[in-house]
Amino acid sequence: MQKNKVFIGFICLTMFLSFSACSKSSESEGNAEKPSQSTSQQTMSENNLTDASQAEEKTSSESASASSGSTEQTTSGSRVLVVYFSRTGEQYNVGVIDKGNTAIVAEMIAEKTGADLFEVLPQDDYYPYTYDELTDVAKQEQNDNARPAYKGEVPDLSQYDTVFLGAPVWWGDWPMIMYTFFETNADALKGKALFPFSTHEGSGLSGFDKKLSDALPDSTVGKGLAIKGEKAQNDPDNAREDVNEWLSDLGY
Repeated sequence: MQKNKVFIGFICLTMFLSFSACSKSSESEGNAEKPSQSTSQQTMSENNLTDASQAEEKTSSESASASSGSTEQTTSGSRVLVVYFSRTGEQYNVGVIDKGNTAIVAEMIAEKTGADLFEVLPQDDYYPYTYDELTDVAKQEQNDNARPAYKGEVPDLSQYDTVFLGAPVWWGDWPMIMYTFFETNADALKGKALFPFSTHEGSGLSGFDKKLSDALPDSTVGKGLAIKGEKAQNDPDNAREDVNEWLSDLGY
């Protein structure tokens, strides 16, 4: 009887110990999942912070880029304009040309000064291609004190302080179409600094400066430049030296 009691007690103790071990094992496994869940939440939180940081950097970058683009788009226009009349075709002492002597000099001036260019083109281009016939037409215009019309819209002259004006010498004077330009734009040219230049084959500046001053008395006419057409066509480096020296004297 006593042996039975001992045996039953032993069985009960064994069952109790087994139950306790199972309970601790289950509790340990349940606690093992919690770090995994915490790590996941931490990872999500870090991702959110990273996304927010990247979004902030992107916004800052876009803002800086926009600011930079705005600065690049802010430019100032030229305060200098070159206005010229030029002819191609047969020219005295240079033969047949496909780019006018005065046009070559005008581009040299613009390159050195950063000026804008405006070419005076006849609205009705009746000027002959051959030299002798051209001189006849030019003489007739001068005798008639003609004012041939030019085409195209002149740039807003109010944005320029200085205007260079050039043309070939026709019978010792400006071509009559240039007087059309002077008179049409006299009000807009008031108070501006004007510098004449000519291309020629022996007649020099031909009083371009005085005649320009007479035509536009409310403007200030400065020192002019005369370049031989033959030099402009056949010795452009030498012609450019003359142009640059003249412009240097004018402060360019």
